[in-house]
Amino acid sequence: MEIVTPAHMRSKIAWYKRSYVQVLIATALGIAVGILFPDLATNQWIKALGDGFVKLIRMIIGPIIFCTVVSGISHVQDTGKVGRIGVKALVYFEVVSTVALLIGLLVGNLVHITSGFTQGDASQVADFAAKAAKMNALDMVLHIIPDTFAGAFVSGDVLQVLLLAILFGFALMALGQRGRVLRAAINDTTHAIFGVIAIIVKVAPLGAFGALAYTVGKFGPAALGSLAELILLFFIVVCTFITVVLGLIARAAGFSLYRFLLYIRDEVFLTVAVGASEPAMPLLMEKLERLGCSKSVVGLVVPAGYSFNLDGTNIYMTLATLFISHALGVNLSLGEQMEILVVAMLMSKGASGVSGAGFVTLAATLGVVNPALVPGMAIILGIDQFMSRCRGFTNIIGNGVACVVVSRWENELDTVKLARYLSHRIEPSDVKTAVTT
Repeated sequence: MEIVTPAHMRSKIAWYKRSYVQVLIATALGIAVGILFPDLATNQWIKALGDGFVKLIRMIIGPIIFCTVVSGISHVQDTGKVGRIGVKALVYFEVVSTVALLIGLLVGNLVHITSGFTQGDASQVADFAAKAAKMNALDMVLHIIPDTFAGAFVSGDVLQVLLLAILFGFALMALGQRGRVLRAAINDTTHAIFGVIAIIVKVAPLGAFGALAYTVGKFGPAALGSLAELILLFFIVVCTFITVVLGLIARAAGFSLYRFLLYIRDEVFLTVAVGASEPAMPLLMEKLERLGCSKSVVGLVVPAGYSFNLDGTNIYMTLATLFISHALGVNLSLGEQMEILVVAMLMSKGASGVSGAGFVTLAATLGVVNPALVPGMAIILGIDQFMSRCRGFTNIIGNGVACVVVSRWENELDTVKLARYLSHRIEPSDVKTAVTT
């Protein structure tokens, strides 16, 4: 049951109290401090503001995924439904991810931005190359299985937590009425965790300020130089992908992408500010449930999407690979470019949960396709923090759209709620206006 306060009874929230406005202001201040006072911006205490906020959110990602997935599965009467949702989600992920890879490959072939670049210090990418060298198909599969039950929560690996949650959810489903007390406890725990998230999000502006100030102060305008063209190109490509590809998918599913982006604007701005999409995951899951997606679909599709549906990362890998090959004067044959598609698709899954996953995935792809390209990663190392923001907001938008689409495929989408929220008859930032029980 949903309790909604009528529009005329709700107080108008002042613009400066809205989460996305505060994050935007903090972002602008962070950039300004980074440019004007780089010494201050690179202070470790400034950096700690951004890192601390990300750690606060990441510490509860495991519990929220576990509780949401277990609750969603345990309330399902048809066991085949869970498998059906998973198959539909994976098919969607692979199709859209392939389109993203092809777009990056196409743009990389058509647009050459290589003037004025130097190779850089190859030793700077040694750590990423070492991590990438350890990635293989067998290790990717075995890595999904945690060493211990608690180990998945300690490492914070989304896929490991998801595996445990699916197994536990099926076990709880099999208990039937005997598991009702445990199901109620998990539901209550989920609400409590979302309460913790609501508290943490209040300091999001501080996290945004610290993350942007440190990034701009360290890598700043001087570090960007002519690489700004690559950042601009990548930004244009991902925005085109969102507008055209995801826009067409949203229209086919019966909703407006533009209105959907307005609905999740807080999560998008947060992702851009902190440079990672994971901190916005719990907030996105809560909003998708309120939007009308079923708990079981949200619990399965969104966590899985963070490993299998990384549209921004896929565009980045193919575009960056072609860019590096042009900069180093290494010509890639058509066969090698087709190999990029296959390798990048596999490697993007294997890097889930790895620090610097986007860069590690790129290193792994280059190492397989042509090892001579790996040292060229040093060219774009300085701007990867800026590129990661483009990757992040593309990934979170892609996963949000995927969840709505799969919910509609499963006939698990409340179209009345969807229309109400996307038409702004309910303010998405005002949690008190909608309570699901």
